[in-house]
Amino acid sequence: MNKVTISAFVSGLIFSFGLLLSGMANPEKVLGFLDLFGAWDPSLGLVMGGAIAVGLPAFLVAKKRAVAILGDPIRLPTKRTLDRRLILGSLVFGIGWGIAGFCPGPGIVATGAGEAGAVTFVLAMVAGMLAFRWLENRHSSAR
Repeated sequence: MNKVTISAFVSGLIFSFGLLLSGMANPEKVLGFLDLFGAWDPSLGLVMGGAIAVGLPAFLVAKKRAVAILGDPIRLPTKRTLDRRLILGSLVFGIGWGIAGFCPGPGIVATGAGEAGAVTFVLAMVAGMLAFRWLENRHSSAR
């Protein structure tokens, strides 16, 4: 294995442990955060705030570099406009997250932990990704 693969594995492992430790692989925590008028649970907001506090300085440093620490080129998004695709994709993502109580990372972690609802979520997520790829290929070949 190369250093990039090992780094990705270790990062994913740390992320997974963090999700488990914070309880974010539990859909009840996520749904509790989204229940603004019931038994609201702000803990997801605290986890998001912690993630932003860690990630923001890293992105500020990355913007000033052309190459990552491991030597690969840094490719940050350059698009700065909101378009229909981005807004519709965000809505579909948010609705799926709200219905299932999972987003991709916690869904995969909970699948590994044997959570039946997470398995259904991950299968639906993969089906959605494949459908998107099929539609994109179909759209680009029609041009």
